[in-house]
Amino acid sequence: MKSKDKALVVFQGKDIRRIWYKEEWWFSVVDVVAVLTDQNDYQTSRKYWNKLSQRLRDEGSEVVTNCHQLKLLAEDGKLRETDCANTKTMFRIIQSIPSKKAEPFKQWLAKVGYERVQEIENPELAQDRVKKYYELKGYPKDWIDKRLRGIAIRQELTDEWKQRNVGGGKEFSILTNEISKATFDKTIKQYKDFKGLVTKNQNLRDNMTDWELILTMVGEKSTTDITDAKDSQGFNECKDSAVEGGTIAKHTREEIEEKTGKKIVSKENYVGLTGKKMIKDEVNPQQ
Repeated sequence: MKSKDKALVVFQGKDIRRIWYKEEWWFSVVDVVAVLTDQNDYQTSRKYWNKLSQRLRDEGSEVVTNCHQLKLLAEDGKLRETDCANTKTMFRIIQSIPSKKAEPFKQWLAKVGYERVQEIENPELAQDRVKKYYELKGYPKDWIDKRLRGIAIRQELTDEWKQRNVGGGKEFSILTNEISKATFDKTIKQYKDFKGLVTKNQNLRDNMTDWELILTMVGEKSTTDITDAKDSQGFNECKDSAVEGGTIAKHTREEIEEKTGKKIVSKENYVGLTGKKMIKDEVNPQQ
């Protein structure tokens, strides 16, 4: 998993920025353009990409649409939105740029993405790498076990939503917010603010205590089972099921709080969980 900690890779002495997003690597398009066109100036490479992207749009290509603006570290040390593409889309962009480096770059790109191919063929490798990732960051073993179980439960839920005509990222986020509001009386953003997480790249679940992780699992597992039992279809019906699932977790939380006299929703975050200084702008490989 050490390679997933590297947000920068090098091709023939040139730096290529990348970010782990939607469970795969996304690469800076401008950085790749700079390599293929032998440009050392960022602005020149950006202008080249602007012209190329306009031409691709005019030709009706979906390549530009498939790129996403993701925050990468810029030369001034700040995170700035940058056009990024996954391996599949990057291959298509490379084909649009006449360059003697195109073929060796394709081979390099395929090698860089090989880890992900291995994980698809053998999912246990992905779990082992994620476990190693958290170990290297200093999380306790029992916390890691809960986190990994939570990832599996989350995957089951999103798979269920996909089969029931829920429209991907934005709607997934809304439904997740409904579960969070019902369980903890906080949206994801409110929860992050409460814990003092200052950037959107800091994963809330990586900053949850044991009980917060457990209740998140209860809410999402309940939602999955209710969605299946009610045969919820489409966004609105799945939203109702999400609220019901989160409410089950809320009742559990309230009963525990009543019996123990302690609040479960905690400001404790990565610093308290690991004893290490919080690393801002972390890129987490899983949800």
